[in-house]
Amino acid sequence: MEDAQVTKTADIFRQRFDGEPRFFRAPGRVNLIGEHTDYNDGFVLPFAIDRATLVAARVRDDSTVNVFAADIDETHAFDLKGPAVKRRGNWVDYVEGAIRCVQEREGIYRGAEMVISSTVPIGGGLSSSAALEVSTGFAILSLNERAIDGKELAFASQKAEHEFVGIRSGIMDQFTSVFGKRGNALLLDCRSLEIKYIPLALGDAVIAVCDTKVKHELASSEYNNRRAECERGVAILKEYLPNMTALRDVTLDDLSKYRAHLPENVYRRCKHVVTENERTLQAAEYLTRSDLQKAGELMYRSHYSLRDDYEVSSPELDCLVDAASKVEGVYGARMTGGGFGGCTVNLLERRSLEYFRTRITNEYYQAFRIEPDIHVLQAANGASEIAP
Repeated sequence: MEDAQVTKTADIFRQRFDGEPRFFRAPGRVNLIGEHTDYNDGFVLPFAIDRATLVAARVRDDSTVNVFAADIDETHAFDLKGPAVKRRGNWVDYVEGAIRCVQEREGIYRGAEMVISSTVPIGGGLSSSAALEVSTGFAILSLNERAIDGKELAFASQKAEHEFVGIRSGIMDQFTSVFGKRGNALLLDCRSLEIKYIPLALGDAVIAVCDTKVKHELASSEYNNRRAECERGVAILKEYLPNMTALRDVTLDDLSKYRAHLPENVYRRCKHVVTENERTLQAAEYLTRSDLQKAGELMYRSHYSLRDDYEVSSPELDCLVDAASKVEGVYGARMTGGGFGGCTVNLLERRSLEYFRTRITNEYYQAFRIEPDIHVLQAANGASEIAP
């Protein structure tokens, strides 16, 4: 968390609400590998990034919540004792949703004044939504003097996404924002919720994220469609594999054996999930051994599976991955996040970074007349209260 962000947000708070606030932060995340596996009870390998949403807040004596979104100069107010409003289609859904879902679990009724600012790119696949949900949920809990149960905070934030936003996301984003650990990725088992921290001992390598600056309109609806297709696959396969409960329980041999019973698009969705789980577990092993070459190869294979079998890539994402693959010193690249725009994540040697920036920028601009944003990110800690 940059001191400048804290100072700026504190100044805004004093101007709007008078008095001194407390500060709460929650990071975005990058998923190294394991895409669209979380809602299939599978494995993911994300890390919390050193970009975060900051909430400056002070408790009120009544049940009113006043929120000012500093980055877009918008306000919102609601009463915790009044009815909730869902699916407005803007940032308010995440904030009110997170606070209402925390309220439902904890029975809190003291409101707050809040100023929110963020350094997580919005709409870039770095989970600005989870950072917003977790930071506001963390703030309202702390202001109401409730103990912070990390899992319950993550579940409440996920519920907000489901009910107030309308996206049936898995648990990965919120768990990473809560449980991130500096210098580590999280190998998260989305069934048991067990976390194994994987040190990112990258040596002379770095992780760079390239933002397409594009988010196609069909992203939200197609995300839900993919989840429904996976659920259809489970329903069909359960007739032949009665002990299974999710695609996590299916092998490639199972898919091959019962392929004739699956619609072609459902088969390919299932194939991606089954192979992606294998890739994620392998990548965690390679990163543990600092075998960046093999981990990078799995990243490329993940992207091609997301492009061809899951069909959630886009021309912009494919262009960035293709450009990265031509740069000496790049170990691997893939889309990260839900897809249809957003970002790619790239593992590369530090000495190649400047040429990588130039090559990526030039090729992407030639293709789309857009200059991508390129961020070098590090693994950070999860949600916390911070001193001013």
